[in-house]
Amino acid sequence: MAPKREQDAEPLAERRNRVGAVGNDVRFVAQRAFVRAGFGDNTLVLRWPEIVGPEVAELARPVKLTEAASGGVLTLRAEPAASVFLQHETRSLCERINAYLGRPAVHRLRFVFGPLQAPEPKPVPPTASKEAPAQDAARRFEGPEALKTALLDLARMRANRPPCD
Repeated sequence: MAPKREQDAEPLAERRNRVGAVGNDVRFVAQRAFVRAGFGDNTLVLRWPEIVGPEVAELARPVKLTEAASGGVLTLRAEPAASVFLQHETRSLCERINAYLGRPAVHRLRFVFGPLQAPEPKPVPPTASKEAPAQDAARRFEGPEALKTALLDLARMRANRPPCD
């Protein structure tokens, strides 16, 4: 039996300058940004509409969470016109947030006025035109009616899509 060489005994070191998954770095950078803003638990920001409801989520968004011995202060960015409504809802909002966090973390809300970024609209699925093009081969298909209908639907969808560059 041949003796082991010293090189074979050591595990290979991780090589540098290799391409890795972007998601690994993004997760790390995003977590650091949340922590800098005081959100140790980033789900408060990510699940904001579920916690406070869709009506309030359209009016205000969490910006910063400051925790102190006297109680936590959650800073919300809101439209100026919505601040009166939100100030009346402060107690119930704090209760909802604390119930979600499972501890009395927020005792007070602070409002910063400014425009909110509109949520990105959901993509609209393409709609089929009324008729398949006359020259399409699906019109000449002679087979089961269900399959012919599906092929005609596909031809209508293809007729509506934008041309590829």
